[in-house]
Amino acid sequence: MRQDRATPHAAPADTWGRAELVALADRMLAAARPYASPGHALVTFPGPAGGYGRAVDGLEGFARTFLLAGFRIAGARGEGLDELADRYAAGIAAGTDPSAPDRWVRLDEHAQAKVEAASLALVLDLTRPWIWDRLAPEVRERVVDYLAPAVGDSSYPRINWVWFRLVVQTFLRSVGGPYSPDEMAEDLASHDSFVRAEGWMSDGPERAYDHYVGWALHLYPALWARMAGATDLAAARRDRDVAMLDRFLRDAVTLVGADGSPLIQGRSLVYRFAAAAPFWIGALAGVPSVGLGRLRRAATGIVRHFVDHGAPDGRGLLTLGWHGPWPRLAQSYSGPGSPYWASKGLLGLALPAEHPVWTAPEEPLPVEERDAVLAVPAPGWLVSATRADGIVRVVNHGTDHAGEGAAVADSPLYARLGYSTATTPVLDPSGWLTPLDQSVTLVDLAGRATHRAGMRLLAVRVDRDRDRDRDGDGDGDRVLVGVAGSRALAHWVEPDPDQRDHGGGRAGRSWPAGQLAVWSLVRGPWEVRLARVESLAEGVPADALRLRVGGWAVPGEATAALDGGLVRVTGAGLTSRLASVHGGGTAGTTTLPDGGPLPGGLVVPWLDHAVRPGKWITVLVELTATVAATGRPCRVLLAEGTDGLQVAVDWPDGARTATRLETDPAGFAASATGQSCGPTPGPLPKEKG
Repeated sequence: MRQDRATPHAAPADTWGRAELVALADRMLAAARPYASPGHALVTFPGPAGGYGRAVDGLEGFARTFLLAGFRIAGARGEGLDELADRYAAGIAAGTDPSAPDRWVRLDEHAQAKVEAASLALVLDLTRPWIWDRLAPEVRERVVDYLAPAVGDSSYPRINWVWFRLVVQTFLRSVGGPYSPDEMAEDLASHDSFVRAEGWMSDGPERAYDHYVGWALHLYPALWARMAGATDLAAARRDRDVAMLDRFLRDAVTLVGADGSPLIQGRSLVYRFAAAAPFWIGALAGVPSVGLGRLRRAATGIVRHFVDHGAPDGRGLLTLGWHGPWPRLAQSYSGPGSPYWASKGLLGLALPAEHPVWTAPEEPLPVEERDAVLAVPAPGWLVSATRADGIVRVVNHGTDHAGEGAAVADSPLYARLGYSTATTPVLDPSGWLTPLDQSVTLVDLAGRATHRAGMRLLAVRVDRDRDRDRDGDGDGDRVLVGVAGSRALAHWVEPDPDQRDHGGGRAGRSWPAGQLAVWSLVRGPWEVRLARVESLAEGVPADALRLRVGGWAVPGEATAALDGGLVRVTGAGLTSRLASVHGGGTAGTTTLPDGGPLPGGLVVPWLDHAVRPGKWITVLVELTATVAATGRPCRVLLAEGTDGLQVAVDWPDGARTATRLETDPAGFAASATGQSCGPTPGPLPKEKG
């Protein structure tokens, strides 16, 4: 990490352009070459075998570095890259040869080949003049034969996988191979079923909002529309798809920290700077609302963030981890070639040097311009960005990788109350079994904490409140307050043994603890968190429980200070603070030596409260990297009436606001700015992306 920045989370002093990305791509491709098989068809990176075995590992290594090679070749129009094109062409010839010792696993032999086949087809189309057109006729025939099992295969899960079948069939259509118009239409219809509010999409029927929205569900439509076999099919969809991408990017660009870090949230985080892909797609598609200079700043900032923090490593290789290796971050199916989906984050290299994205004046990220709070209705998020420290925080009341009413365990990747660009959720085994960080739970005498998956989103909005003469000029100032709430049947879960980790919460025997409502009022680095146990399940006594509120987990060599109902944890340039405002509260911390992918372990602050059904507790939750972590004490006045709960807040920076919450437990409809969910969906195929 650079040592000359104003804060550990500030932007680099210099910026990157196309030359730096070319150098990075060439370094990564050169580092991969020694791990190729003699025929170049398999690239098997060092490390333990993945969950699907060495044959799949080698195919992944080839297909995912082929993405990177393809972007490099297309953007340079093949000039000076004959050796690179020839090497991958040789790998295609060997991989599709059934008699070759390094032939590829076929689509009808292993499901993961269906994922990698999409990358093969996409790049063969993208680099058609330099690779496909130069393949021998018999090799082209073998490629068609290799891809053909995608036609008539109904086993593709109805998640982002629909694009793997569609991309392959689109390529086959363009080269005279087999394809099914009905299946192509079915896949497009499945994609359309993922569409949610304001340009967002969910990866299937569950509330699965994560980086797949950008690096898959917006990426593939834009690339597919440019494939030779999609011209007529995409014409009627193009304007709508671009409009959705444009609207999504208006939110997505606010989720990038000033230091280039994306949110540490959702599955497949080992793909790292694949999170830059939607910004390059925005430049490729020509979206109108986010300028090219800002799209480039977001994309290169994300890539630069990981390079600055040691990914790729000193050998030029990507490992299973976030910055450095941390294998626990991977899903159970991941292998040593899996991280190379990060190649998507270098998609910008497919844009030639004369493309205006490389010459447009750079524009700052939103977090670099001003403090901001906004509501994102589809995932049920409040986004709070602070310019002073460059951190973006998300307060989450609607995402859990489950359906409303589900009784599964929380996934720490999805169901926590907060995520940020500077912190990680607890991801060791305890993070899956016993929610602690960014949570509100009921904890029994055995130390078992409840889960909130299946919660109902009640509201997500931004109120414009008039501050009560904050600056003494006789006229109140406008203050933005993010407001969100959710209600859940808090439940304990005893997970079934031997479950494969695909990112979602674990299933098992569950039993209820009680109805729990949580509301968040958000400004700057602060959240006023209100929680109420509305009722307890039959046979669950209040005096055998604690109501626990967990705060932001701090990485690094963190230290803690406790004082009654106040706890402050400081480390890695961050301060995480919890302060009890109403309801008492006894402070504590939990140290997890290897709790997450950031260096140095984690320390989590928490407050325990007596359980008093029907009574509100209020806690100030804070995350900041500024030196002065706290201003004035936070004061909150609650007044509940027939029209809801009135919450008056004196904030630590001196602002004073009043907010009404719709808290009636008898008739809680989701607010007009939230999302009303349908019935709980049936089981979803859990497959790798």
